Amino acid sequence: MDKKIIFLDIDGTLVADDGWVPPSAADACRQARLNGHEIYLCTGRSKPEIYDFIMEIGFDGIIGAGGGFVELNDGMLYHKTVPASEVRRMVDFFNQHGVDFYLESNGGLFASKNFLPHVERCIYGDIENDLEAKKRKEENPHPFIEGLIYGEEDLYKSDVNKACFLQSDTLSFAQIKAEFENAFDTIQCTVPPFGDESGELMVPGIHKATAIEALLTHLGRSKERTIAIGDGLNDLEMFDYCEIGIAMGNAKEELKAVADHVTSSVDEDGLHQAFRTFGLI
Repeated sequence: MDKKIIFLDIDGTLVADDGWVPPSAADACRQARLNGHEIYLCTGRSKPEIYDFIMEIGFDGIIGAGGGFVELNDGMLYHKTVPASEVRRMVDFFNQHGVDFYLESNGGLFASKNFLPHVERCIYGDIENDLEAKKRKEENPHPFIEGLIYGEEDLYKSDVNKACFLQSDTLSFAQIKAEFENAFDTIQCTVPPFGDESGELMVPGIHKATAIEALLTHLGRSKERTIAIGDGLNDLEMFDYCEIGIAMGNAKEELKAVADHVTSSVDEDGLHQAFRTFGLI
């Protein structure tokens, strides 16, 4: 069997909208590695968002923060962070305009003052007035919300990989992108419940493909055996770079258009189906 190197997105690919990994997806990853294939997580998430129940599946390494860092089992290959001056400018701008956001660092996920009630509405619904929304929160708490750090007075953090902002009533995605045009690469958020006008502020020039290339160079591997699997616009570069690109059924149409194969959605056993289609399991 030709051994493949698989680069696997998390949100919408390995993990469903409820925040959890479908059993069939976890089984597919375990079986593929037993068959000798390598799997690297390749995600916009930072380390605190890559929870134990994900890592316990078993992977060969992590590309995180949309390419901002690469970590192998023997340590960090590289890590690029936002300059302190730009963190301060970003925090002040969002606070001034009432935009709810959180900062991603490998030391924690730090939420702004009003982020919690806003993100709960995004994920659960109106928990104050809707009994079904309240039930969703109580019976199936989302691991992302549980993992955030709230109430920090000082958000001028070091070790910031990137920032994510929720859809705002005061500023559009385009306005925020224009404000930080020379300091960040701004992309639309890869978590659908956060809203179409939500987004992520990334270190310029960093994306998943640059990280994959650095990793392959470090390992002394060629890209001919690479497979990229994803669903979002931040997967476009790795689809262009890798030999094969597999889009989930729930993927953005722009990604499906450049994919070599489109599988079923994440909650319809799409990852397992893709692994079978390409002979990984």
